[in-house]
Parts: sequence; structure tokens; C-alpha cells
Amino acid sequence: MDFRDYYKTLGVGSGASAGEIKSAYRKLARKYHPDVNPNNKDAERRFKEINEAYQVLGDADKRKKYDQMGADWQNGAAEDEVLRRYARAAAAEDAGPGTGAGGFSDFFERFFGGLGGGRTRSFEFGNDFPRGRGGKAPDLQAEVAITLAEAMHGAQKRITLTASDECPVCGGTGMVAKQEKRNARVIRSAEPCQNCGGSGVVHQRRTLDVTIPAGMAEGSKMRLKGQGGKGPRSELNGDLIITLRLQPDGVFSVSGRDIRCLLPVWDYEAALGAEVTAPTVGGKVALKIPAGSQGGRVMRLKGRGLPGRGKEPAGDLLYELRVLAPTDLTDEERKLMQQLAERRRARAVTDPRAEMIRD
Repeated sequence: MDFRDYYKTLGVGSGASAGEIKSAYRKLARKYHPDVNPNNKDAERRFKEINEAYQVLGDADKRKKYDQMGADWQNGAAEDEVLRRYARAAAAEDAGPGTGAGGFSDFFERFFGGLGGGRTRSFEFGNDFPRGRGGKAPDLQAEVAITLAEAMHGAQKRITLTASDECPVCGGTGMVAKQEKRNARVIRSAEPCQNCGGSGVVHQRRTLDVTIPAGMAEGSKMRLKGQGGKGPRSELNGDLIITLRLQPDGVFSVSGRDIRCLLPVWDYEAALGAEVTAPTVGGKVALKIPAGSQGGRVMRLKGRGLPGRGKEPAGDLLYELRVLAPTDLTDEERKLMQQLAERRRARAVTDPRAEMIRD
């Protein structure tokens, strides 16, 4: 973890003006320039350090950021904070360290970006959370299957999901800060967190009790605030987004907010008219079949579909008639059916297939 004191590198104080910093840089750059010191590795290293320091202190915005992080971090009161933030940035970065900057410190690479094509990433620490993760823990997605009755009347569902939460040991940094005394000196360092393997996240099973409101249709979504990925503070938690899926029902189908049912009736019920018992979601109803009803006719019960939600009105319960002919006739019933057929032929009742016949 190479945090360099850029002021010390340029030989100026932390309160130096922009002009003083520029003057110090020019003086040192001339002294250690490779053209002046050919084949001198120490001079080459110092020249790179000087350029790195000026890239930061010579830019007002970068200098401000560097000062906020603690220019003299080894002695400053905020050094633990600096170490923790640096470790978090290291854990969050999915790209490798910069390769094109040639010798720039880890501090410079991670917080200010490399020079000359290095694969680096800049992080801004708003609310102590790297912007590389959006400043907020991620939202989680889950699907919950509900029955049609639960969609109609609402329900309490207990769901279990596996969530990627911030590691409680390292606080999501992926690194754990350490300090020890050696010969009256305090040595501070950081190492990968063993609890999360340096990833900053742990996978945990979570159980939630969810209230499903009445009237939720197929594909409806619910957002549970703060129940997604866990952030360093509760206000930075992500949300849990639940998509509801209706389980198939052997009697009913759903179209939008309407509930449909294919209702079988006997041919004589359709011909003569009848009052039949029809199913509803969780109950039954007496349904009047008008005389002369044909197969495919739709009977509608207004407002008996899925309950309305918001500006969406309640749906309807629709019965589509399916006319059935009896197949288990007794001899007497068969004779009656034959008499009916003969009488209809005697009245020259129109052939129902006449319009389909082509000459």
C-alpha cells in the first residue's frame, strides 16, 4: 500500500501555492531528467516520482482530493479511514493494475487514474461508498408463485432467497486493516479479508415474510425498500424487486384482470334454458343459461374477476359455454331423441350445414 507524501516528494509544505509547487517541480525535473542522468536507475525512479507528485498537486481538483484523503496520512488522524477506503477501492476494482503508467504508486493508480493507457479506474467516495458500485448496494430480483385465490384475495408468503451482502467483517472493503508495534514503531498494513476471500461480499440465505395485496396480476412487480443487497448503512441498502407469477389453474385462466372459465352444459340445457351451478374462485354461483344458447356463447359476471388496483378497474368473470351431447343414452332416451329428430325433419328445419355446401 504505497501512499506517497507528494509534498515531501517535491520538497514543499502542504500550504504551498500553485506557483511554488510548479517551481519546485521544474527544478527537480531538470535535476533528475533521464537526459541529464543517462543509465541512472535511481534518477529515473526519482523523475517518475516527481512527475507523479506534480500530476496530483499541480491539478487543483486532484490536489483537493488528495488533501481530503490525508496528505500526511501516516501521521494524520484519519489514517485508518484512508487505509480502509484504499482497501475498499482495491477490492471493488475488477480490472488489473495499470500497466502503462510505468512505476506510478498504487495510490495514484487507484484514485487518480494512470497515465498513458494503463487499465485503471477512478473512484469517488461519496457517503463513504465507491461510485464504482453506484453508491448503493445492488437491487435483488426474485419471483414468487401465487395461486389464483391468493391473487384474488391477497396472501402472506414466506420467501427464502440467497443474497450477496456486504461482508460484516471487512465492511465490504475486501481488506482488513492491521497494526502492530515493532521497535517502538507502529506498523500499519492491510490484508485480504478471510471471511469473504477478499471479495467484500458474502452469500447469505435470507427469509422474508411478504404481504401480497389482493388483485395482483401475472407479472405484477413489488418493490421492497431496503431488502436488497446490504450496504454500509441502511439507507444505502438495495431494494428487493419481486415479480409475481400465477400458478396454472385447472378450471380458470386469466387474461389481464378477467378470469375465464370453459363451462360445459348439456345440449338440452342449452336448448331449453336452465339454471346451473357454476364455479367461482373459492366458491360457486347459480348461473342462468338462456334457452337456445349455442356453444361458444360467453356469459359475463361483471366485476367478479381480479380486484381493481389503482386506476385499473376490477375484471369480469367470463363463462364460455361448451355444449355437450349425451353419450350414455338408455333405450328409452334414444327413442325420444329419434322422435325429436323425425319431428324436426317433418317441419323441414333448416340444415345447419346448408350454407357450407357448395353446388
